[in-house]
Amino acid sequence: MSRPAVVFADEPTGALDISTGRSLLAHLRTACDDLGQTIVMVTHDPHAASYADRVVLLADGAVREQVDSPSADAVLTALSKLEP
Repeated sequence: MSRPAVVFADEPTGALDISTGRSLLAHLRTACDDLGQTIVMVTHDPHAASYADRVVLLADGAVREQVDSPSADAVLTALSKLEP
């Protein structure tokens, strides 16, 4: 249990202050880069999403958009495409 192959994180920074949230995101990124773990994270925060290798945007229960090597701006742009 100390090094699972996959870690699921549902809004992991939602209740954290900015500094603690950034620290947690850095630890998750390190878990991927150094330990080879896969992180599956659900977030509404474009900044948090920018720590990912790939962002998958869902709308109405379907995959609507994907952003590889995302930045916060790229995630926001992709989100704006989901508007009706």
